Amino acid sequence: MSQDAAEKVSADFNRREFLKGASLGSLMLAMGGIPLQAEDAAKASPEQTHYSTNSPPVACAVIGCGVWGREIIQTLALLPGGPNPDGSKTPAPPNAPVVAICDTVKRAINRAKEFAPKAEVYDDYHKLLEQKNVEAVIVATPTHLHREIVEAALKAGKHVYCEVPTAHTVEDARAIALAAKAAVKVNFQTGLQMRADPTKHYVQKFIRSGAVGKVVLARAQHHKKESWRQTGATPELDKAANWRLDKAISTGLVGEVGAQQFDLMNWFLNELPIAATGFGGILNWNDGRDVADTIQSVLQFPSKANFVYDATLCNSCDGEYGMIYGINAAILMRQTKEGERKSWLFQESDSPLLGWEVMAKKEKIGEESGISLAADASKSVKAANEAPESPYALSSLHYALKAFIENSHFTATKVAAYIENFGEDGLGENIASQAKFRQFPAAGYKEGYEATVTVIKVNEAVVQGRKIELPKELFEI
Repeated sequence: MSQDAAEKVSADFNRREFLKGASLGSLMLAMGGIPLQAEDAAKASPEQTHYSTNSPPVACAVIGCGVWGREIIQTLALLPGGPNPDGSKTPAPPNAPVVAICDTVKRAINRAKEFAPKAEVYDDYHKLLEQKNVEAVIVATPTHLHREIVEAALKAGKHVYCEVPTAHTVEDARAIALAAKAAVKVNFQTGLQMRADPTKHYVQKFIRSGAVGKVVLARAQHHKKESWRQTGATPELDKAANWRLDKAISTGLVGEVGAQQFDLMNWFLNELPIAATGFGGILNWNDGRDVADTIQSVLQFPSKANFVYDATLCNSCDGEYGMIYGINAAILMRQTKEGERKSWLFQESDSPLLGWEVMAKKEKIGEESGISLAADASKSVKAANEAPESPYALSSLHYALKAFIENSHFTATKVAAYIENFGEDGLGENIASQAKFRQFPAAGYKEGYEATVTVIKVNEAVVQGRKIELPKELFEI
């Protein structure tokens, strides 16, 4: 479980935040770019439909009440409820009520209770899983504790949302994936938030449609000066609180802050890596840790495109961002200080016209002229200072948890209906065959396993300072 010392982590620390930073973004804007804003969900892709649907409530429990666990609890509380059962116009309660929380640290529980005052409190997750009123479980403990909790929750018949990386070893990651694959009666989702984020589906559409041309390079980074070091009240609590700094159980910077970016590249490039090279070292925080505070890595893909990722806890310059470079254009993805997720397209001078430029309004940015792409390119485009607010202004976590709740309700309904009509024979095949038609965009056990294996092997390359081959069999479930 999360430890008492973890409460001292600054509120803005989020190991799964993606693409912050202004300096590089400002530089790219000065070069002239096309801001990519998500279209109406129904027009963006078949996978993006039904973001506004609100299912009946699904009672949730959160295991692990540290900083990130509390962020999850707050986000669940804001998910809108469905139609009021009494038929009135009064909004129904949230459709993800937190009915139970669990942590071994009393202080963590007390802080979590501020956001879930009606939740039952447990210090043993086994007892929590025995509760019949708990329908879904969100696992937000340290990475190395995920496996036993997830397996127990699935065995208890609960829907499960497991944070990423799903595990700190390939063996544990595979065990979780296999358990999730076998648990056909429940919904399993991993915390790869970008897979549920409509703004990223929009960027993916541009890449897959060929707007950037052949992808030749991708890169992302995480720069934030912070030690990760916490102080526990006892030697035992201190060790537990600093699990990220112990290479025996930590996936390091690659996994703990880079998992989202690595998964995004697997998804955007639509292929799995074949080799990883890494380097790293302790360059500033010489406090007894054995996990690098600065790393560089290169991931090679079958298409010959490389993904370059670097991270440091020693300097904050340039923050976080991601880039996709194609022969016709490049895409910058970042998050502003206000939390808005933005993407910008920068075309090469010799790139072919795609058609939508005709409807786009040119605007002066620095010394260059860029093209502003509105949410709906078929309508007239406003000036830059009159640009419409993004229709997807909520956080990636919001969309990921919303997908989890909606899919959990749908799965439970579908399973109950099938068993009532046909019994349990063929249930697994039926659910699996129709999954692609019913799921809201979200990362399941397969995507979670592939992303986790990727960061585990990249971290291994960093620790060993060498190149590691990644055979395709490694990713098979």
